[in-house]
Amino acid sequence: MNLLVTGGAGYVGGTVAELLLRKGHEVAVYDNLCHGHRSMVPKQAEFIEGDIADRSKLDQLFSSRTFDGVMHFAALIEAGESMRRPELYFRSNSAGTLTLLESMLANGVRRLVFSSTAAVYGEPESTPIREDAPLRPTNAYGESKLLVEQMLTWINRIHGFRYASLRYFNVAGAIEGRGEAHEPESHLIPLILDVALGKRKNIKVFGRDYPTPDGTCIRDYIHVQDLAEAHLLAFEALADRDRLIYNIGNGQGFSIREVIESARRVTGHPIPVEEAERRPGDPAVLIASAEKIERELGWRRAFDKLEDIVASAWKWHPQRYTMLGASQ
Repeated sequence: MNLLVTGGAGYVGGTVAELLLRKGHEVAVYDNLCHGHRSMVPKQAEFIEGDIADRSKLDQLFSSRTFDGVMHFAALIEAGESMRRPELYFRSNSAGTLTLLESMLANGVRRLVFSSTAAVYGEPESTPIREDAPLRPTNAYGESKLLVEQMLTWINRIHGFRYASLRYFNVAGAIEGRGEAHEPESHLIPLILDVALGKRKNIKVFGRDYPTPDGTCIRDYIHVQDLAEAHLLAFEALADRDRLIYNIGNGQGFSIREVIESARRVTGHPIPVEEAERRPGDPAVLIASAEKIERELGWRRAFDKLEDIVASAWKWHPQRYTMLGASQ
């Protein structure tokens, strides 16, 4: 297959692009490098620098070659920032994706795997969360992704456009030579590992009065390799199905304190903690039910244990700074 990967200079998009190449597919990466890094684009992939809001560039790209489909990762992802500047998220994530979809439709590219998020659920009524749970985002990031899912529903219904929407829970871990490298970094596990490396004094814990056993938020952590495998399965399933919606998660919840304790065991470092107030828009508990994709597509996780996920991230983490330096 010949696939376009938008946002393929980022953590998840770059990992998926690498997996596709290893499986013998052709890959072109399309990224504006606003948060991605050129050094994260797999060497065997063609790289096109561009923005998903640039309709003329997308039309030129789609009309100049034949793609079997698109895996769409290009987006802003910081929930906290989205509660300060929601307009950025609706412009980039929602309107930008609409431009991509318009270009795909105009140029006859009919299959898409969309990088969605568990944030579309908001504060769940029960856990683990199933795909038919109410969709009530508590932050603008989740709302911006939900708007895309709603657009896809109508475009599928009216134009027969085939898509899979994969609702990620917390992605973590690393594969050989490739891991998390956001700048600035806001995700828990790499921030904790920064403390272990001496790059930060402590790790902030936002809120200690949530209705959970230890008072801190509970999240579901999925290894990036398992997530990448789910993308390929979903894209292949679109050959004979026209609409797929799946949660991608571990099915287990770990509190912020449990993640910190796991990192202490993996790294052998004390990792001091600073208590802070809750952040707006943070649900107390987010745990996935991934039973649907397991049943329908045969997806299986290779990484179930939190310490295995943290250990793979720790093995990669010192390389993060070499990679970021190469991207300057």
